[in-house]
Amino acid sequence: MIRQVWPSGRDLGDEDLEQLYRYPDGPRWLAVNFVSSTDGAITVEGRSAALSTPADRIVYRLGNDLADVVLVGAGTAMAEGFEGMRPDERTAARRHRFGLAPIAPVAVVTTGRSLPPDAPVITKATVPTLVFTCSAASPALRDAWTANGARVFVVGEAEVSAERVVETLAAEGLARIDCEGGPRLFGSLIEAGVVDEFRLTVAPFLVAGTAGRAAVGGAGDPVVDPTELELASVLTDGASVLLRYLTPRQGR
Repeated sequence: MIRQVWPSGRDLGDEDLEQLYRYPDGPRWLAVNFVSSTDGAITVEGRSAALSTPADRIVYRLGNDLADVVLVGAGTAMAEGFEGMRPDERTAARRHRFGLAPIAPVAVVTTGRSLPPDAPVITKATVPTLVFTCSAASPALRDAWTANGARVFVVGEAEVSAERVVETLAAEGLARIDCEGGPRLFGSLIEAGVVDEFRLTVAPFLVAGTAGRAAVGGAGDPVVDPTELELASVLTDGASVLLRYLTPRQGR
């Protein structure tokens, strides 16, 4: 059982969780999802699966079940073995109830260095994957992505413009955006000021080692002032802590 402990204490059923994690109506909403160990690690041996808990898997599923599109960096897509979304009966029913397309496409961000033409996120996807890249990626590579079924968008010169990625997704009618990492993509989204919500599961593990953090510098590793967030909700199943934060412009 998942219990909300802030702003009010109550046990939450499936419908309560759907309402809490649904994407607000509007021009667009970008929510970033991460799971972290208690000491701040986001991966174990390069993947997040070992940190995920039953409660985390519930909210992770809500994130992509209720989204128009799942946004991910190419490195994360390859490391985590993304193959596109494949809704089961429960997800299909949930998406139908919320008026969403049967299958959410995956949008992958890459400069071209870490997304081969035969990446499973392209070749095994049920609906065409959207690849966001920059002019620095070779035309031959862009053509190969397209030949394997992807829709390719060039949104930047030497680097991918996070702002233009989000603008393009909204223009494509994919306004409810579920970002599932990785850290560099998250960093670039922070730098661009396009994050609306941060959903963080703090899992009951200590990892130590050299695992990375949820966000690292965007293009050029800029120095930015810390952004103060507004806490929206705190849930727990007695082990994991599930946090939702809103950015300042969405916190009112």
